[in-house]
Amino acid sequence: MDAFYASVELLRYPQLKGLPVVIGGGRRSVDEAIRHLPPGGTLADIPVDAFARLKDYVGRGVITTATYPARKFGVGSAMGLMKAAKLCPDAILLPVDFEEIRKYSRGFKSIITDIAPLMEDRGVDEVYIDFTEVPGGQREGGRTLARLIQKTIFQATGLTCSIGVAPNKLIAKMASEFNKPNGISVVYEDDVKTRIWPLPCRKVNGIGPKADEKLKRLGIETIGQLAACERGWLIDNFGKSTGAWMHEVAWGRDDRPVVTESEPVSMSRETTFERDLHAVRDRAELGEIFTRLCEKLAEDLQRKGYVGKTIGIKLRYDDFRIATRDQTIDRFTDDAKTIRRTGGLCLKRVPLERPLRLLGVRVGALARAGSPEALAPAGGTQRPAAAPESATASLF
Repeated sequence: MDAFYASVELLRYPQLKGLPVVIGGGRRSVDEAIRHLPPGGTLADIPVDAFARLKDYVGRGVITTATYPARKFGVGSAMGLMKAAKLCPDAILLPVDFEEIRKYSRGFKSIITDIAPLMEDRGVDEVYIDFTEVPGGQREGGRTLARLIQKTIFQATGLTCSIGVAPNKLIAKMASEFNKPNGISVVYEDDVKTRIWPLPCRKVNGIGPKADEKLKRLGIETIGQLAACERGWLIDNFGKSTGAWMHEVAWGRDDRPVVTESEPVSMSRETTFERDLHAVRDRAELGEIFTRLCEKLAEDLQRKGYVGKTIGIKLRYDDFRIATRDQTIDRFTDDAKTIRRTGGLCLKRVPLERPLRLLGVRVGALARAGSPEALAPAGGTQRPAAAPESATASLF
């Protein structure tokens, strides 16, 4: 989907179309702009001047997405809002409305599965589709089906999407970025050398900033240069698994199927603080935040029907170093108090002298609630985390 979070907001506020808009910060509770709603007016009647500007933001929030006019200023996803304010101070800032986003996400995916049932869900705004067996799916190399999907989604939701059509998921993912917004790109196997090889290595889904930086140090900047490397040389420099994978993807090879159903490995909740917090001086505030994260995570598990046995925490210090710890308990759980108590035990095993920027909690080793695995008696090999209810298990 094209600038999905921002596009959903523009449906609500059409007066902002064509303007630089940034979506980020905390969850929407009360729309500030609604306070400026004229009597008897609609959201579309709110004057543009009534909306918050990025230059007035103070905090540590990050951008979820930005409209294409904002991106022209160098503003992009995952960028800190304070940094973005220096690049585009007059951009309009809107908070994330997760409830609305989820509604539209379910809507466009339902439309897709009506047309092409073999769909792999890749998050709130992205899917893979296998249309090999869809009647008429191969017309114009898949372009006809792609146009149908775009048209149907737009008619039903008012949203646009960009589609990459290719022999496999690797190339389709890259191709979906070629003609944004509202574009269609068809890439055949024979196009790899002309259309894929000139791209930077970073365009490969799976080559992150650190790997890309190392590749550049070794004189490799494009996918074509990566393809020219010997498999053995890549293995020597990046390890057996990663090196072999890099060699395959550089040649456009990917045999991963479209997976219509997959179980999550873990679920987590985390938050970045508006200011650095210290485990001693800000103990009460940190305790409240940690409890709330555990409660929200328990609600996520219960809503989605999962329980887990491995509970972990994540800290990011003021110097951006990250610490994680986890502990496996003897029974599956989706209980907030159990998650809080076990997470507290994990916190006892990390240094807390430095101020903290971020705190997170995670539950892994998931199983479906009510499944035989989840209902099995506790084994004797796990390390128990069963502190008494009355025990103080956390440093905050």
